Amino acid sequence: MTITWKDHLGSQIPETLGNEIDVFERQMDLRKAGKMDEKVFAETRLRRGAYGQRYDNGHRHDGKQQRNLAFPTERMKGPGTYWDAPGMIRIKIPYGGVTARQMEVMGELAEEYADSILHITTRQDIQLHFLHIEDTPDLMRRLAAVGITTREACGNSVRNITGCPLAGVCNTEAFDTTPYTEALFKFLLGHKDAQDFGRKMKVSFSGCEDEACALARMHDIGLVARVQDGKRGFQYFVGGGLGAVPHQAPVLYEFLPEEELLPVSQCVCRIFGRLGEKKNRSKARIKFLIAKLGIEEFRRMVEEERKLLPHDDRWTSYLKELHKEPETPLLEGADLGSESRPEGFDYWLKTNVDNQRQKGYAVVKIACPLGDLTTRQSFALADIAREFVGETMGMRLTVDQNMVLRWVPKARLIALYKKLLAADLGNPGADTIVDVTSCPGTDTCKLGISASRGLAGELRERLAAKAYEMDEAVRGLRIKVSGCFNSCGQHHVADIGFYGVSRTRHGFAVPHFQMILGGQWENNAGSYGLPQVAIPAKRIPEAIDRLTGMYLERKEADESFQDFVKRVGKKEIKALVVDLTEVPPNEEAPELYVDWGDAREYTIGDIGVGECAGELVETVDFGVAEGERLVFEAQVALDEQRLSDAAELAEKAMLSAAKALVYVKNIDITNDPAQITTEFQERLVAPRIFWDEFVGGKYADYFLDAMAQAVNVEDPQAVHRRVEEASLFIEASYTTKTKLTTQKVES
Repeated sequence: MTITWKDHLGSQIPETLGNEIDVFERQMDLRKAGKMDEKVFAETRLRRGAYGQRYDNGHRHDGKQQRNLAFPTERMKGPGTYWDAPGMIRIKIPYGGVTARQMEVMGELAEEYADSILHITTRQDIQLHFLHIEDTPDLMRRLAAVGITTREACGNSVRNITGCPLAGVCNTEAFDTTPYTEALFKFLLGHKDAQDFGRKMKVSFSGCEDEACALARMHDIGLVARVQDGKRGFQYFVGGGLGAVPHQAPVLYEFLPEEELLPVSQCVCRIFGRLGEKKNRSKARIKFLIAKLGIEEFRRMVEEERKLLPHDDRWTSYLKELHKEPETPLLEGADLGSESRPEGFDYWLKTNVDNQRQKGYAVVKIACPLGDLTTRQSFALADIAREFVGETMGMRLTVDQNMVLRWVPKARLIALYKKLLAADLGNPGADTIVDVTSCPGTDTCKLGISASRGLAGELRERLAAKAYEMDEAVRGLRIKVSGCFNSCGQHHVADIGFYGVSRTRHGFAVPHFQMILGGQWENNAGSYGLPQVAIPAKRIPEAIDRLTGMYLERKEADESFQDFVKRVGKKEIKALVVDLTEVPPNEEAPELYVDWGDAREYTIGDIGVGECAGELVETVDFGVAEGERLVFEAQVALDEQRLSDAAELAEKAMLSAAKALVYVKNIDITNDPAQITTEFQERLVAPRIFWDEFVGGKYADYFLDAMAQAVNVEDPQAVHRRVEEASLFIEASYTTKTKLTTQKVES
């Protein structure tokens, strides 16, 4: 019998989260039984954060062997579906805020189910790799027990909402954006107006206009805090995005009052869901809709939508709580004293520690090479957080794949440094050229072309070896690496960016990286870099040495790297590295024909179909599939003689399918059974759309009769008939769904 959230972890799990996980587990059962379409289930699991991944017998392309593959050997059948190969879970961490207990639990799960590594992403998520789908419900329940969800971490949904890790302690912010981020995250999670997208939507909050913060200009929705005439609000960007062809977000509103943040965001989602591309995934992001309509027309549509939007108390209810629970430090602030400092402390202090706005406190950056934390390190971090900043506050993930500790008394920095060193977390160079960002690339991503992690690891090692003697102008540069052109490593906004490509030389595939120069990290991703030249992977370190050397030798006083690249021009930069692009035959330079961290001959033959957004699944698909799941639950209840439950579930099943079908005709349909029944009758039964040429409206009558008259739950035969009728109604709904969506496409 399926374990429910109440049996498993009791009252620790919020009921809503627990019930959602029970539903997902039942959907898994239906898929295994062949009663749920694979396409629908794929989007369903993606919206639960369950991702397929590349699998290559436990080999990581950064040269590291997995330490703990808890994935049972008999399940490891190599590349295939999510059922017969390891996968990944993406864990949503809004604005990167994590407690000590949450960090411990994620470490425990990584150790028990995955490869003992927690991977920090560029969206402040945590990913666990090399686990099996059978284990995901238990994993989700244990996360839910500490207030974490994986819902809508993937799929065609609103992804994790990112925020500045310094929010609330930053010296230059307009105000603390944390409560606004939390409010929008909760509001849009599972919202009916955010379920019918053709692709994903990414949102970020920044406290400052001129810093990097959360890179507002490269997001689908980017929000920058502003104060105007003493009133809080946001500069509202919409339609940004990286990917193969990046778009910089135009300004929807120069100043949007705080009380309009949630309703306007709801309007943006509604318009995107209604008008966004649904057939061609490559054109389905909101940036393409904005480019097509123009920002003025889109603004007009938002304002018209806002007038029609039914009121929701949640739009402003959270504003009353903004100032009631400010962060309270664990320890009293005090300045760093004159005590003896351990070796390496001063350089770490220079690169990894910033003054907090609050006197006597510092923000400490913890560099996590390649975004990885071992389980041992996650447990150590939880203990360190409890000792220096408290159990429930002070620790955040960053978009640089690092972590920060906030509210650290400066007087305790030496003690903290020693603790970090003991946990192998005392690396200096955070937010410098040494701190290379990388997507997972060919380690686990099906779209990876070249080994981004392998290259990033090599660059980090080489640059760290000479970091102490670097000129400040070079030390402050950012390097970001993606395994393909999709910019998951955010290469477009790096000073020096790379993305994986392949070239054929002398009859062999050779791993290359396209070099991108001139991106701007500051000003919330103020500008995007442009491709320069593709260079063999093994020659990238030499290219960086030449480029940074040229910059130091020829830059004008206080000239930024971006300005230098513009002034010098592509021709001269290409001439600097053109000899590196020449590839001798395999027998003369075999090292060029293998990727970083992988001794095998390089090939792109195992590149698959990525799951970043999944396939497009319309809202109607989900609604009818949900109806089928509920019918299955009703049948189980009937078998167990829970007649009242069986009847209720059968009626809910028909309501779910009916609502989904009506939704195709009326996007504003509510959950009110009376409205659904009326709309169903008028829009589908009367015009004979929900109709069978042999039995007429018989199947529709099953639903209409159920809504008109409750079944006698004391009569087993009557309940049995109601469940059977619901099953037939669902089958007829699938036929009608096909008819409706075909008409929609043709029109």
